[in-house]
This record gives sequence, structure tokens and C-alpha cells, in this order.
Amino acid sequence: MYVDSHCHLSFPELVADRPGVLARMRQAGVSAAVNVCVRIEEFAQVLELAESQPDIYATVGVHPDTAGAIEPTVAQLVGYAAHPRVLAIGETGLDYYRLKEPLEWQRERFRTHIRAAREAGKPLVVHTRSAPEDTLRIMRQERAQEAGGVMHCFTESLEFARAALELGFYISFSGIVTFRNAGALQAVAQQIPLERLLIETDAPYLAPVPFRGKTNEPAWVVQVAHKLAELRSQPLAQVADATRANFERLFRPRAAESPREAVFPGGGGSRIM
Repeated sequence: MYVDSHCHLSFPELVADRPGVLARMRQAGVSAAVNVCVRIEEFAQVLELAESQPDIYATVGVHPDTAGAIEPTVAQLVGYAAHPRVLAIGETGLDYYRLKEPLEWQRERFRTHIRAAREAGKPLVVHTRSAPEDTLRIMRQERAQEAGGVMHCFTESLEFARAALELGFYISFSGIVTFRNAGALQAVAQQIPLERLLIETDAPYLAPVPFRGKTNEPAWVVQVAHKLAELRSQPLAQVADATRANFERLFRPRAAESPREAVFPGGGGSRIM
């Protein structure tokens, strides 16, 4: 069985055919998927899906290159993360690819998410693009290792991967690792310890070979596992079993099933789940 550790099932591209997407996911042997939040404004939709589907989980956070979005406080993120279906804080991090300085607002947002993860006792889902030095610097300064987490859709160097591993983070590979021009990334994938490896789709983006160019979906995380097994000269079943076990170790989905109080956006109140 496989797990898609990062997808966006609440994005319009997948909402349009959600029953089909979920059916194909299950038929492919993908037993769970993490529906990742990128804006507080969409959290209610992300959570609603996780509440209605036993094999779908949620996160809460604001993507680093989302300008003009609601900026949650540490207390608000901790409140949202108290819901039993919310497994992590994020997607958070730094992304300098399209945006130009001054970007202190982005760095402060990242710090807020790390502090919330530490307080909530939930792992981080970290996005980094064109910002490797600042990402690691802030993670160290804010003691991100106390929360742990995953470097999602990994595309950085082996040196960066080793630094993240030293902080206790997992490394997750997406469909990018199947691309023909991804030789450098494929070399990194061969070096990551199996016990710290995760797989994802980042759907609806980055569809793996042989589906490149199409709308990605969780069923295709199997292609990522196939490629990693090939690159690492390991049996597919071993990669599938290890990444599933790593998902359970990091995100603790079973431990998250007990009722607790959660604070929801909108009314500023709370309810018991």
C-alpha cells in the first residue's frame, strides 16, 4: 500500500472530478493522502474533506509565496491544528523564485508556522525554492527540529538534504524525480536513508512520467515509488512499505483520532470534535 504524503485535493482541477480521483486513488492501492492547505481561507474546505473521508487527512498553513492572504497567529494555527484530522502545520517555508526583496513578511510567516508546530506538537510541511540558505538558517534559529517534519517536493542538493536530515526531517520526492532531465535529483534520491523517505504527488501539479503534462492525482504516486525503487535498486514493495511506515511515524495518523478541542476560522470560537 502507498501513501500520497502531499496533494491538493481542494484545488479546482481535482474538485471537478473528486469522486473519480478518490476512486482511482483507492484502486491504485493508495491507502491515504494528505490534503495540504495553502491558505487559511481554504482551510474549512480542506478540513471538510478530511472529516468526510477516512483515508484523507488535512494540514493547516499558508504557502510562502501567497501574498495578501490572511496571516494567522501562532495561537490560531495551534487552535486549527488541534483538530484530530489535521496532521501537520504547513505548507510553509520560503520561496524566492518569483518574488523579490523585501521578503521579510515571508520569513516572518515561516517563523510563525515553526513556532506553532512546536507548540502544537505537530510536524511541519516545508516548501523551499530558491532559498536554501535562509530556509535552513530560520529552521535552526526557530528550533524546527523540536517539531520535525518533511521537506516536501524535494529538489535541492545532497548537501541541503543532509542538513535537513540532521534536523530530523524527512525528504519527500514528487513526480519530478521521474523526469528525464532530473539526473541530479535522482542522484540525491539514491542517497536518502530509506527510513527517512516519503513519496508524494503535489497534485494537481507535476504529474510523473508517463503522465507528464496531465492533471496529476494521488493514484499516480505509485509511479514515484516505482522510480525510486528503480533508482535505489530496491524492491518496489520495500519502498512502498517503508514510505508508508515513515508516514505513520512522522504524522501519527492513528494517534490523531482522539477527540479534542479545535478553533475554527470565521467565528473565533471552538467546538469539540
